[in-house]
Amino acid sequence: MTLNLCVMTSKRILWDSKVKVKEIILSTDSGQIGVLPNHVPTVTGLDMGVLKIRLNEQWFTIAVMGGFARIVNNEIMVFAHDAERGSDIDPQEAQQTLQIAEDHLKKAKAEGEETTEADQAVKRAKLRIKAIHAISVTSEYVQIEEPTA
Repeated sequence: MTLNLCVMTSKRILWDSKVKVKEIILSTDSGQIGVLPNHVPTVTGLDMGVLKIRLNEQWFTIAVMGGFARIVNNEIMVFAHDAERGSDIDPQEAQQTLQIAEDHLKKAKAEGEETTEADQAVKRAKLRIKAIHAISVTSEYVQIEEPTA
């Protein structure tokens, strides 16, 4: 038995099962959950976290910036506020983005400004780096054609 998975944002589809998924791990608002075939029907909010997808022995990652997931009859729909495939993230650019975000946070704290936005930017930058390194086997992703307008 396998799962059908679709991961999308309002702008694009990041994963649409052309191959069968064996397992996924989601970061929900109440912690991580693993989903195997015949999982109980569930709708859950998603926290910022790394979505892990197992095909056979290969794992893939997607950095998910919140959203929600619906699990019904071995069909998993992930609706993310924003998301990025781990394999699409440039490690150098991600590290630079983290450094800039941390600098902005330090500056905001030093000047007594509101830090919520800067905190979120740091969390997003760290999540992108985590998605790169979450699983060492991040070779070829199933290629998904971008929807045309």
